[in-house]
Order: sequence, then C-alpha cells, then structure tokens
Amino acid sequence: MPGRRSSGSRPPSVSRPSPCIWRREKTVGNDRRRRSQPCGCAGQEGPAGLVDHAVAEGFSTRWACRQLGVDHARVLTWRSRAADGGDLADAQPGPLPGEASHALLDWERDEIVQIVRDWEQVDLSHRKLAHRGSYLQRVFVAESTVLRVLTAAGMHLPGLPPRPPRPKTPWPEWAELVPGVIYIYDFTHFSALPGWCALAVVDVVSRYWLATVFSPEETSVQVENAFIDALEADGKGWLLEDLAFVDQLALGEIPDNDERVPMLLAVSDNGPQMRSDRTAQFMAIARIAQHFGRPGTPNDQAWIESFFGHLKTEHPHLDTIDDPAVMRTELDARREHYNNVRLHEGIGYVTPADEHYGRGDAIRKARRDGPADARATRIATRRAMRHNQPKQTSPDEDN
Repeated sequence: MPGRRSSGSRPPSVSRPSPCIWRREKTVGNDRRRRSQPCGCAGQEGPAGLVDHAVAEGFSTRWACRQLGVDHARVLTWRSRAADGGDLADAQPGPLPGEASHALLDWERDEIVQIVRDWEQVDLSHRKLAHRGSYLQRVFVAESTVLRVLTAAGMHLPGLPPRPPRPKTPWPEWAELVPGVIYIYDFTHFSALPGWCALAVVDVVSRYWLATVFSPEETSVQVENAFIDALEADGKGWLLEDLAFVDQLALGEIPDNDERVPMLLAVSDNGPQMRSDRTAQFMAIARIAQHFGRPGTPNDQAWIESFFGHLKTEHPHLDTIDDPAVMRTELDARREHYNNVRLHEGIGYVTPADEHYGRGDAIRKARRDGPADARATRIATRRAMRHNQPKQTSPDEDN
C-alpha cells in the first residue's frame, strides 16, 4: 500500500526522500531552534513542512515525525490549525515585552476603580478597599496594588481626618527641677512571666529608682503600695502619718492655696490604674499632685520608658526568669546596682544615688577640673625627673 513500507526497506515505487529530511534528522538533537527554520523544500517551512514533504514522497506521517523527533500529536495540531487558517509561526516566548505574566488584567483594574468609587467614603483607605474587594468576591488584589491602580488613575482617597494636635500640659510652677519633688511611674511586663507586672517609681531629676512592686495584679492597690515604699525610701514617710490633715481633707477644709498641698508631683500615662478614683484619693492624702501625659504620646513619659528600655537591654536575662520569687530578688539586686554602681549618662555620668543625695555637682566639677590638674601634674613630674637626673658628660669633656 502506498505510504507503508516494511522495516528496513524503502518502497520501490517512490523516490528517495529529499536530502533536507536527513539533514533535519541530524540536527534535531543538536539545535532545537533550527527545526523551526525554513528548509527550502517546495516553499514549505518548519517541521510541519518537512512532514508534509515526506508524506508527499510516500512516507507515513508517523515515520517522518519519528525521524524528525517531533511529536505526532503536535503535527496533527499544526495541520488542524493550518486548515483553519491559523498562523504556524512561533510566538515570542513569555509575556509581551514590558508586561509581567502575573500583571493585572484590564477588568481587574476597572473593578478596583469601581469599588473605590462605591466605597471610598466608607473605607477611606486603600488597605480597607483591598479587603472590601475580596469581601465582596469581586477582585482579589494586594493592598499596594489598589494604591498603585488609584495613583495611575489619578484618584485620591479622602483618608481619615487629621487629628488636632494636643497641646502638652506644662508642669505646675511649684514643681522644682530638684531631686525628691517629681516622681514618675509605670508598669512593665516580662516575657517568661505572663500575667505578672512590675511597677517602678523613679525620680525624674536624679533618675533614682525609688521602689518596685512585682505582682500578678495591675490595679490601684499596686500603685499605692509602690508609692508607700517610694516615700519611705525617700525619707518622706511622714506624709502618710498626718491624720489631722487626712481628716481635714475628708471634710474639704483644705484651701487650694495651702502651702502643704501639694508637695510632690507624680507623672504617669493615662492608664486606668493611674486615673482611678482610689489612686486620686491616695495621692491627695499623700499630698501628691498628678500629672498625666497626652494620650498616645509615650514621649511625655520618656524618663520611665527609657528606664525600662535600659533595664531590659542591659539585663536580658530578666525576660527568662519564670519564678516570681526569683524575679523579686533579681529586681531588688538590679535596683541596688542601678542606684549605686551604674553611671547614668543623662545626669553627667554619676550614679543616681550621687545625684539624688547632692554629690553629683561635686563629682562633675572634679571631672571637669581633673584633666587640667592631671596635665599640670604630668608636666611638673617630668620636669622634676629631668632636673634630678645627673648630667651626662662626654669623654671629650673629660680630656
């Protein structure tokens, strides 16, 4: 039958295949791209043309595909595409130039713009609008994609209204910047003891660590206990012993201009423990005025924030202690070291105890005067050593 032959023989009724077939057979394994180049046979191009030429010479399609190393199913697909008027030219691999394969589709861009128009007054931000699109099952894109599409479209979201600036409340005029007048306090937590908190009271001017309370509760009771310890440590425990003043305060007989009220200032944030009525009553009895920082502005309590930051950075093992009793002992040891050993940069490289008890000025003055005195001592010592050395004579002078 035409188009069929036995293994190892060539039909006698057909001529030898064109040399281009054997040429393609030799190069098919060496250069894949050359298989799609024109072969020059009867104006046909590529493997499809070679297969058609071989079939025209009397060979079967499968035999030609096997010789060329082309899948038989692909050749049939090419024939079907050519019969439908399709183009058999190789397309450029990958996406179009300048376009990523995962780039947004046109309908997705249109959907993003439409969602923004419908929901911008509700969601106000591109982040919420991105989630709104997925919430409505209309488009699934990243938050940054929404912003990029809006920028390209020249659209601007209204955004949240700007928050009016909160003016910083000044400290009262009577609060002098001297040790023992302004206290600051706050709570902190440690990683290995969840549910427990430490409350520290620190002097703002001297940085002296006055007291610490470590407890599983975070209430006004801990605030009271911490300030009782702080007043005792600062020699002001007598403020809590004036029962006559407490009675007068309970009756409302203490005028605002009484020199006894207040004597100390307690600075804190706006936590519920600090703002509670019980804390306010205790502070009034102890003649301590309260000063609160602006909400959401930790810089107003920078002294205590910096204190906790240095404490945890310089002693990272505190976050690994999981025994409350051990933590209390360690905090007491750290307080002793902080007050009496550690040189504090914020107060001129003296210890908080030196600054709190009035030794800081003398130590800083000695530091300023020390280099000049040391220089004069070095010069005088070397001059004395030079004059005390015996004069060296040369042999020429002896002769």
